[in-house]
Amino acid sequence: MLTRRRLLKSSAATAMTLAAGGPAAPALAQGARIKLGYVSPQSGPLAAFAEADQFIIDTFSAAAGGDFEVIVKDSQSNPNRAAEVAKELIVDDEINLMLVASTPETTNPVATTCESEEVPCVSTVAPWQPYFIGQQGNPGDPGSWAPFDYSYHFFWGLEDVIAVFTNMWGQLSTNKSVGALFPNDGDGNAWGDPVVGFPPVLDKLGYQLTDTGRYQNLTDDFTAQINAFKAAEAEIVTGVVIPPDFTTFWTQAKQQGYTPKAASIGKAILFPQAVEALGATGHNVSSEVWWSPSHPFASSLDGASAGDIAGGYEEATGRQWTQPIGFVHALFEVARDVMGRVSDTGDGDEVADAIAATGLDTVVGPVSWNGEGLPPFAARNVAKTPLVGGQWRLTDSGAYDLVIVDNQTASNIPTGGAMEEIS
Repeated sequence: MLTRRRLLKSSAATAMTLAAGGPAAPALAQGARIKLGYVSPQSGPLAAFAEADQFIIDTFSAAAGGDFEVIVKDSQSNPNRAAEVAKELIVDDEINLMLVASTPETTNPVATTCESEEVPCVSTVAPWQPYFIGQQGNPGDPGSWAPFDYSYHFFWGLEDVIAVFTNMWGQLSTNKSVGALFPNDGDGNAWGDPVVGFPPVLDKLGYQLTDTGRYQNLTDDFTAQINAFKAAEAEIVTGVVIPPDFTTFWTQAKQQGYTPKAASIGKAILFPQAVEALGATGHNVSSEVWWSPSHPFASSLDGASAGDIAGGYEEATGRQWTQPIGFVHALFEVARDVMGRVSDTGDGDEVADAIAATGLDTVVGPVSWNGEGLPPFAARNVAKTPLVGGQWRLTDSGAYDLVIVDNQTASNIPTGGAMEEIS
């Protein structure tokens, strides 16, 4: 099949044959304007992930000095739409490199489209298991899993979030009974997977998991789950829930007299506005922390610290910092680094090779596709980043602050307190 990428590679090869002189200099040194496609959920139930996108793109554009054109597309929090706009960026806009962020529902369809079209792609803000395994032809057959040629991803994995959550729970006195909220989506199916998800690890650590099965996102009644958790005397609740669903669950749990000692929830309470929607009942709910102003890393673009970037966002927008800021910023850091190391931006193979050879210190920490901490099947396409645990604390002003309470998985990231029970 003649893809757009093969056609461009053929044309580029012909041009190189006709050109005189030695090897081409890196594209940025030649003053070439490079097209980056960027897909994120700017509307729909996942829109909080993309809240800071424009701020980051503006920051990147200023630092890059006009070398790049960033073409942004909204996935509308819909996987089909994500694939559609990815194809538009490839065919109509003729991008050189695809960037995509925020949950498997966005990253996977975009990465799959890029792989099919032989367009290099870098993605983030999705645990690596649903990213990698979720794109395989047969996710249930590890023997059939194959690496990708053009798709690369950086983030943490389920093994990291499980360790962070159980480390936080270990600071409390509980009966080790855990209620699970796993929806029927890429994240929920991965987190609840009996082989690679939470169940086998929790069982090994002596936790009793109550999982009522996969529910549909945007459900309006969690009575069945609440009743099951109450019957199991679950003193801990965990899961990976979209923001509106956790608001619904938590409100109904309070109404029905159910308050666990710990609620460690992925995705839903990453954002301050999501916790504020819970009112005073959001005090001491906990979550994974991928990035914060106190992370000891700096931007490769301009040397700005994590605190500088978070503060700049708050000053520019009047809104509280959010975790995706760091990772979307790092996504563009990687793009700038990669495209500065290639001579032909139209050669997808050269760009993909440059991604694979990345060794970059970013505002979220080192990004390197060196296979460290990964099983062999994912080592080529995934770069791991550090993860710690935090709790939202209600302040006297009525706002919430995210306090890092456990750093056993990344001791270089400072804590600001200890884990507390929900009251």
